[in-house]
Amino acid sequence: MIKRFIVGICLLFTAMVFSQQNNSSPYSYYGIGDLKFKGTVENRAMGGLGILPDSIHMNLQNPASYSSLLLTSFTLGSTYSATTLKTDAAESEATRTTLDYLALGIPISRKTALAVGVLPYSSVGYRIENTVVQDDTETFTQFEGEGGLTRVFAGVSYKITPKLSLGADAQYNFGTIETKSITALPSVPVQYPTREINTSDYSGISFNIGAMFQTKINQKYDWFTSATYAPSSKLSSDTERQLATITFAGSSEIIVDEIDVTVGSDDVTLPSKVTLGSGLGLKSKWFVGAEYTFQESNELGNRFDDVTNASFEASHRVSLGGYYTPKYQSFNSYFSKITYRAGLKYEKTGLVLNNESINDYSISLGMGLPLNYFSSNLNLGLELGQRGTTNANLVQENYINVFVSISLNDRWFVKRKYD
Repeated sequence: MIKRFIVGICLLFTAMVFSQQNNSSPYSYYGIGDLKFKGTVENRAMGGLGILPDSIHMNLQNPASYSSLLLTSFTLGSTYSATTLKTDAAESEATRTTLDYLALGIPISRKTALAVGVLPYSSVGYRIENTVVQDDTETFTQFEGEGGLTRVFAGVSYKITPKLSLGADAQYNFGTIETKSITALPSVPVQYPTREINTSDYSGISFNIGAMFQTKINQKYDWFTSATYAPSSKLSSDTERQLATITFAGSSEIIVDEIDVTVGSDDVTLPSKVTLGSGLGLKSKWFVGAEYTFQESNELGNRFDDVTNASFEASHRVSLGGYYTPKYQSFNSYFSKITYRAGLKYEKTGLVLNNESINDYSISLGMGLPLNYFSSNLNLGLELGQRGTTNANLVQENYINVFVSISLNDRWFVKRKYD
């Protein structure tokens, strides 16, 4: 029954991940868009920590964790976001609902496990309008963008010793980003506005390797250490450009004349990334930890060579978080079996606009609700944060994210003792 359910959810997720509009941020204009968090709701509720190996939860951030799974684990996550976009002069609201990930982890033996999954890698979604008057000439511009990249991964993990595990993911990244700009000169006798549409198709392979080490301190406390490294990789892109003069009939655009141009192929570099984390806890009771991520400076893609107010710097992220379970094996109190999670995150995103670094701060809370099926559970989370600034004519995003996931566990590949 559970296998049929997983297959059905996989088909539904695959159809929806290609069609959803999963961003509403002007900062997604740059590069290949906003990079999505690669982690589960459980990780995200703890500030994004990816330190813990777990026997019933998948950890998508470190492939070395897969070998800790005792049961076949299927997980699916989704987020509802409400964002207030604020400038010195105006304020607007945006909401969206997204499917964040789907993954399946399968223990092959006591030491080896495999994992496969799909999740968004980056997302683009914005609509910006601007009017500038210079030398008695009024210029109206409108920018729109949508799309993003999807990542499909397959990984393997091997437990070298009871304390040390290694793992690796191979990832295929692909997707399409479409941007549109319209320019009009209302104050001069130019009959039609001009429109430019760029459609870029991206594809490429990347890798992620990880290690996890755990040991006992004073024969009581569990100490965990985690490390991952994603080497720099390349995305190939093919871009087609459509230039046109247009007119409007209500809200619809009518083409007066157009030219299709093949811009050609180019490569986009995905920068290398290193993550280190460590924490202390008491198994199935509590845990506190910290994690640091460093990513090399990004690069502007070929579609943005004319952007002069934007640059990239190295990205840094610090996460603090943990969990607490009052009594994991309680028989008379359901609330004692709930896992409570909390975390803090500070991220220097690496994007610099008008000499202002775009930073991201957030606080998160969550809980894991046990279900009555092989340690399966429902995970809920809430994240409150702020990204960007109103300085230098920029946009400050105040966001609320509500996320939910389900983790289903079952025994697969069990040999029958009796026929």
